[in-house]
Formats: sequence, structure tokens, C-alpha cells
Amino acid sequence: MKRKLIGLLILNLCLIPAFVFGQNKPNIIMVITDDQGMGDLSCMGNPYINTPNIDDFYSNAVRFTNYHVSTTCAPSRGALMSGRHSNRVNVFHTITGRSLLFEDEVILPQILAQNGYTNGMFGKWHLGDNYPFRPEDRGFHEVVRHGGGGITQGPDYWWNDYFDDSYWHNGQIQKYNGYCTDVFFSEAITFIEDNKDKPFFCYISTNAPHAPLNVPEKYFNMYKDIDAINENAQRFYGMITNIDDNFKQLEQKLDELKLTDNTILIFTTDNGSAWGRNVYNADLKGGKGSVYDGGHRVPLFIRWPNGKLTGGKDIDALVAHYDLLPTFVDLFGLDFNPIKPLDGKSLKPLMYDAEPDWENRILYMDTQRKQNLLKYRTYTVMDDDWRLINGNELYHITTDRGQTKNVFDQYPEVAGRLSMGYENWWQSIMAEGPNERYGYIKVGSSKENPSRISAHDMFTGKHNGAWHQDGASKAVQASGRWKIEFVEDGDYAISLRRFPRESGLAINATFPAQEKK
Repeated sequence: MKRKLIGLLILNLCLIPAFVFGQNKPNIIMVITDDQGMGDLSCMGNPYINTPNIDDFYSNAVRFTNYHVSTTCAPSRGALMSGRHSNRVNVFHTITGRSLLFEDEVILPQILAQNGYTNGMFGKWHLGDNYPFRPEDRGFHEVVRHGGGGITQGPDYWWNDYFDDSYWHNGQIQKYNGYCTDVFFSEAITFIEDNKDKPFFCYISTNAPHAPLNVPEKYFNMYKDIDAINENAQRFYGMITNIDDNFKQLEQKLDELKLTDNTILIFTTDNGSAWGRNVYNADLKGGKGSVYDGGHRVPLFIRWPNGKLTGGKDIDALVAHYDLLPTFVDLFGLDFNPIKPLDGKSLKPLMYDAEPDWENRILYMDTQRKQNLLKYRTYTVMDDDWRLINGNELYHITTDRGQTKNVFDQYPEVAGRLSMGYENWWQSIMAEGPNERYGYIKVGSSKENPSRISAHDMFTGKHNGAWHQDGASKAVQASGRWKIEFVEDGDYAISLRRFPRESGLAINATFPAQEKK
């Protein structure tokens, strides 16, 4: 008998050549970076950063100029993978058990696997580190990833610092030599080589340029003498230039393997800029975590030569991350009948129709970051022309990209229409009962034994930093509970540790400081 236990421990289709389908299904490669905003590329006008390879890709890609994601890491990934708003799928925070993507959501790699794709995931997952939430449990066949939402966070392997780290390879710890971004791209390229003769989905999700801002000296030195940017931005830009160099190697490998033409290559990011927004922000207001456009309006560049997605075309329609899953389903004719309603819609008409039939949508993003969803908590309501912020600010985005002039009082009918949209949307969210549901970590399964459970996923209203390795090093105090399901009756050995076993540290040890590299 299964028992649940709360652990009280601390154009149209005819324009696409027919030969890309059938046994010539297109490959999919998605590169998604962490904390890089719209302005953190030179092709977006940044006068300081050096990204020549992504710039070249941009010049020959289809660019969605009004593409929106969530305001922080895990929520963007939850929506992208599920085709549904992150508030519906238990991914409205980055910690406290609210970044575990509900196991009954059918997500992109599962759909692709069911349609003959081999899937690889490299880098940051941030949708659960335990069974049944790990990428290898959700349709990925080859996985190399760090723990948690970033290297050095609580679930990550102890002593990782971006250089010569240990990562989970298909559920087992393995040591890798080199800088983290280099490792993830290198492993992805190996996966591509191994699967070049069959359709594959390669998801390269870098932790860079997320903090800590550890970067190889070569890349830091490129920016250290630029007086207009501080050291944090110099390191941040160095991490992005390193990504750019790896992007070049990826494209060269596709050319070498003659895969470029039949591969959809995507470059995007997960939220607004964390460290570059005060240097150059592409005329947007706000950065990571903000519900102004600078927090969630990010690059989306797509190139697919066989599918005629080339040439440097801009698409200005309002679109979002949860549109990508239904777009793939539509483009490739995938066998998928969603059990739950999707928030996304296929972008194919925007890509191929000269005059697409595209409604003026209303989209919603918020920054929750609480144990449970709260109505009216830090939100934006968007349509093609307007942005309503927190119910009392209104901006005409087509003439005021920087959201500098609040015209709420001048356009009450617009504010009212968008407010009513929010009310209806919120009601649809609550109808699914997300506050009453939890992501239960399953223990006692052959899929994961032993289970290594971290304070990162502890359900608590006041974490005090205990979710991070830094919290362990400083002996931060917190209390809470985990949501655990024991899948089999039996005797379970439970051990509690301040530091993980691989640290070699006793519970009362003084943590040795690590130098910033």
C-alpha cells in the first residue's frame, strides 16, 4: 500500500519542403542561458559586450522581438517545458518545493520521445532533483546537469565552483574537467555526434551567466579595463562571451556533420538581466524579477534552413515561452493530444503566413516567490499595445518602450479591460487548485536509492538562506517540512546532515572560505 507522509524534518505548411518530415524529421537544439537579458548582446545594441557568433546567428535567424518569459529561472523552464503557465504546474518559485514540475504534466521531451526523438539535456534543469522530477524521469535519455537552480546551491555537489566540477550524469555523480559552460556544450556536442543519424532534441541550458560570477581569467580580462562597467558586469559579460565562443563551436560541429540545414537551432534566455541591466538594457525598464518588460522580455532567435526560417526576419507579435511546445507539435505534426488545456498557441502562422490570422492576445506574468500563489502579487497584464502593472500603472508600450509614463488615469477603459482579463485568468488558475497540490518526492523507488533530499525543496515560509550551500556553511537556522511519498512499505534509514557526505565536514565544522575565481 502506498502511503503519503509529510516529512517533519527541518506562411502555411505547404511552404515547408516535404522532405524534412518522415524519416528526415528535423533536429531541435535549444540554447537557453541564465539571467541574460535583452540588452546583453551586441546585436541588441550593447556597446560593450562581445558576442560576434550569436550576432552572426541573429543576422540570419527569425527573431521574435516581443517574446516574454517568466521573471525568474524555474518558472520560465516550467512554462517552456509544459506549454502551460508556470502557476498551473507548481513552478512559481525557485525553492521551497514550488519548483518541482508536477509529474502529471506531459512535457516537451516526453512528447518528442513518444514521436521518435532521442533527447539530451545539459546544464541547468531546476525543475526537481529527485525522482520523479529529474530530467531523466521526464523524457530525456542523456543528462549531464548540476543540482538546484545553480552551481553552489543546496542540491548541487559540494565543492563545485564552475571549474573541474562534479555533475549528475544520468543520475550518477561524475567528475568533469573544465569550465562549466565548456563542459555542458562539449557534452552536448558529443550527444549530437552520437545521434546524428536519427532525430534528436538537444537542450543546452547553461547556468551562466548566473551568479556566482566565476569566470575564466581570459574572459574576465576582456572587460576588466572598461571603466564604464563595474567588476560584476565585467565578469557577467565575460561569462556571456564564453557562451558565445561555445555557440560557435556548436555551429561548426553542425556544419561538419552536415546537420545545419535540417536542424532548428534556437537561442533564448530565461529572464531579464541580472547584472547588465544598469549598463545597457535595450531601452527596457527593470531586470530579473521585475514585472516591467526588462524582467521578462528576452531574445528568441530561431533558424531552420530546410524550414525556410532564415534571412533575418523580425516578428513583432506578442508571444511567450509556453508557445514553443504547441509550435513544435504543429510544425512537425507530432502525435500529442493534451490532457490539460495549454496556455500556448502555435507560432507557425507568424512564421509562414504573409498575413497571419493572429489575435491581439492578453498575456500574464507575475513574480510570486511564495509558498502559495497570492492574487495581485506583483503582476503584469500585456497585449500588443499596453502593459498594466500591478493594477495601477498603465503604459502604452508601442510608444513608451521604457515604461516611463504612467497613463493609467488617461485610459480607464484600457485599464479596465486588462484588469478584467486578469480576473478571469486568475480564476482559471485557481480552478486547477495549485495551492492545494504539491510535488511529492518519491522515496523507496528503484529509480533513486538512496534519495538525497535538500533544504532547497523544504516547504517553508521563512527559509533564511538555508536552501543554499552558503546557508549550511553559516549554520543558518530554518524550519519546515518536505512533501514525501514512500512508494513501498519497509524499513527506511534516515540520516540528517548539515553538510553532504562528499564535503568531508563534520556537523560543527568551520567552513573554509573559497576564493573567487
